[in-house]
Amino acid sequence: MKIAIAGGSGLIGTKLTNYFVSKGHSVFILTRDATNKPVKDHVHYIEWLKDGTKPELDLEGIEAFINLAGESIGDGRWTKKRKEAILNSRITSTRTVIDLLSKLKSKPEVLVNASAIGYYGNSLTETFTESSQPIETNFLSTVVQHWEKEAEKASNLGVRVVYCRLGIVLDASEGALPQIVLPYRLYVGGPLGKGSQWVSWVHIDDVVGMFDLAIEQTEIIGPLNVTNPVPIQMNDFGKTVATILNKPHWIPVPAFALKLLLGEMSTLVLDGNKVLPEKAKKYEYSYRFESLSVALNHILK
Repeated sequence: MKIAIAGGSGLIGTKLTNYFVSKGHSVFILTRDATNKPVKDHVHYIEWLKDGTKPELDLEGIEAFINLAGESIGDGRWTKKRKEAILNSRITSTRTVIDLLSKLKSKPEVLVNASAIGYYGNSLTETFTESSQPIETNFLSTVVQHWEKEAEKASNLGVRVVYCRLGIVLDASEGALPQIVLPYRLYVGGPLGKGSQWVSWVHIDDVVGMFDLAIEQTEIIGPLNVTNPVPIQMNDFGKTVATILNKPHWIPVPAFALKLLLGEMSTLVLDGNKVLPEKAKKYEYSYRFESLSVALNHILK
């Protein structure tokens, strides 16, 4: 299979590339600069989002397209300028993807577009599945709704569209986990805020597996919650980290301190939602890491 990935140099893109290549597929990574990229079998780098580039010339025959492109939401305080960049980067790149697809004589069967469980809003009491509607309008929910609306335009081209609504992705070196783990390694770990907020987590290997599911299972259309079926509250999450590292779980970090430090971005750790992967279960996805303790043991040890 020939698979294109926009935003393929990040955590998820790199893991997906390695996985698909191991399965014998060819991967075409769209990048702003294809010079000095490592030469690998079955991996091709194609320039896009630059004047004069015509990536569609190299993408005829693509069978699946994965769009991960967009500014990271966790790389700095959410100033007005930063929030505009987070939203605009997703809209611009997705519009470019749709334009690119429109120019292909042979369309891919599926567009798998990254998304986020921030779509649903935050709640301590609600449980969300793919059929749930947003319960509030906040920055992340607004971004995700606009992002998905742009991706949906691919369906007008006869392309099946799946939005992979990502939960908190657990990985050893990137994402939220290293930041959560660091205080415990320094013997100052403890509850973040009230500790009752839900963490809808997923191991990076299951992210890869569920993106693959979105490609292979042709009946999946629209939202796909990329989360573990057993979400956990933050206090219990921290206790599990402490147990695995044999460190104390004792010094709470009050919400006001995190808000002073992170500003509006503090919502990423102070708020949460309980999101269940109803479609993954329906299509009998087999989780590699369904237990948080097993997942963290694999990552942290």
